[in-house]
Amino acid sequence: MPAVTVENPLALPRVAAPADAEARPVLAVTTAPSGFEGEGFPVRRAFAGINYQHLDPFIMMDQMGEVEYAPGEPKGTPWHPHRGFETVTYIIDGIFDHQDSNGGGGTITNGDTQWMTAGSGLLHIEAPPEHLVTSGGLFHGLQLWVNLPAKDKMMAPRYQDIRGGTVQLLTSPDGGALLRVIAGELDGHAGPGITHTPITMVHATLAPGAEITLPWREDFNGLAYVLAGRGSVGADRRPVHTGQTAVFGSGSSLTVRADATQDAHTPDLEVVLLGGQPIREPMAHYGPFVMNTRAELQQAFDDFQKGRLGTVPAVHGMSEGGL
Repeated sequence: MPAVTVENPLALPRVAAPADAEARPVLAVTTAPSGFEGEGFPVRRAFAGINYQHLDPFIMMDQMGEVEYAPGEPKGTPWHPHRGFETVTYIIDGIFDHQDSNGGGGTITNGDTQWMTAGSGLLHIEAPPEHLVTSGGLFHGLQLWVNLPAKDKMMAPRYQDIRGGTVQLLTSPDGGALLRVIAGELDGHAGPGITHTPITMVHATLAPGAEITLPWREDFNGLAYVLAGRGSVGADRRPVHTGQTAVFGSGSSLTVRADATQDAHTPDLEVVLLGGQPIREPMAHYGPFVMNTRAELQQAFDDFQKGRLGTVPAVHGMSEGGL
């Protein structure tokens, strides 16, 4: 980890918050509980215990793995429905095939992101390809759920396949951090992901002892989730480590530092930075549906049970290269 790197970060555009930027305070640091998802792959629930007012427009995020599967062990999720939001699946290591009831799908691997706007609804499956199930191997990724405003909840579903080689790469002034802008923008540098709800998603790698202070839109919230390593956040250097989420308060910049000493398995601090414009609408969330009212939730269940969200294709096997 990670898949997308560069030999010389100093060749990249450099970003830093201006000296007069208002530093965002750290409101809380939470530790993600572990669990299992789908057919039994291990996850960390990154946002568990965080008040939704600090998450909006994000709903949930799971860190999938990092796990080294033995032959026959890799697992995915069976066919399941979605309506009313977007799923963002970022594969750091490993391979995932995905397919939906509308005929969409593909394969994502090593730094790729699959951005699925469920909108009015569909059925979806994610699973490792057959050859990976046979061989086993390393698997590590994230799945983030992003809410849609009421006006977009029933829009037509769509996909974006964002290849690792297309993300916007940036660095800090001293080259100590590599910043991968997957969606939104950072200091005017835009990532490839197109979002209905304005957000920024960045995967940052900080070398031991490195520090970043980044400009952050004042109308966005601010979250930092530690994928791996140890460091600190905010002006008061609040300690964070693997599996913890830092919630930032208001301001126009946020700061993350890597401890000077990491371990051999995790040589750098790996952090996902998230910011989004809060939707501030009522949310009714149950299982795979995220709507605005309980009545809309019930309608989603009724539509699913009556086959209105699609049907599982009669033939749904995928080749090693995807569809």
